[in-house]
Amino acid sequence: MQRFFKSQYYAIASALLLLSACSTLPTQEYQPINVANTQEASNWELQGKIAFKSSTDKFSTNLYWFHHTQGNELRLTTPLGTNVLTLKNDQGLATLNVDGKTYHDNNAQALLEGVSGITIPYNDIPLWLTGRIGAHDKVISYNSAGQIKQFSSPDAQSDWKVSFINWQQQSGALVPRLLKIERNDVQIRIQTNLWQALDAKVKSPNVNQ
Repeated sequence: MQRFFKSQYYAIASALLLLSACSTLPTQEYQPINVANTQEASNWELQGKIAFKSSTDKFSTNLYWFHHTQGNELRLTTPLGTNVLTLKNDQGLATLNVDGKTYHDNNAQALLEGVSGITIPYNDIPLWLTGRIGAHDKVISYNSAGQIKQFSSPDAQSDWKVSFINWQQQSGALVPRLLKIERNDVQIRIQTNLWQALDAKVKSPNVNQ
């Protein structure tokens, strides 16, 4: 995966052209809202950074995650704003765009790992990014405020160990500011700079009869 990032840093002209395009988020059909807790947000967006490290790969880049009722969209971009990787999962169909090529599958997590070599619990991360855990996750410890500090999550290959390093208030709710996900030789750190709850905009009726 490193070769994708290295090649992108030299594409300065392309980066400048894509900078404005990458800042155009698919939330034009949504409006920001405040919520009491993350469970109230069916749709949300996150901007931050992700650092990935394994025995064969290592990279750090900007992260954008858009979660909606039909699926998820993950984008990785360079500091210049160049889109390096986009993974969309919409109504069970996964589409991965990376290195100028497009791939499809019905399993987003397997598609990402098979093509890019990045091993992340893609299906579980949206829940963890909002400070919640799955039905089969097991809490290991809590912090002094009574919030979950660390838990384990079962996986067919090897269980993940997940840590909520610290928390912050965003969009009216408490969300993890720094999340650490690890197992065996894989370590992932996700830093949340912005988490925004969203509500679908109501389209105005056509009054022109």
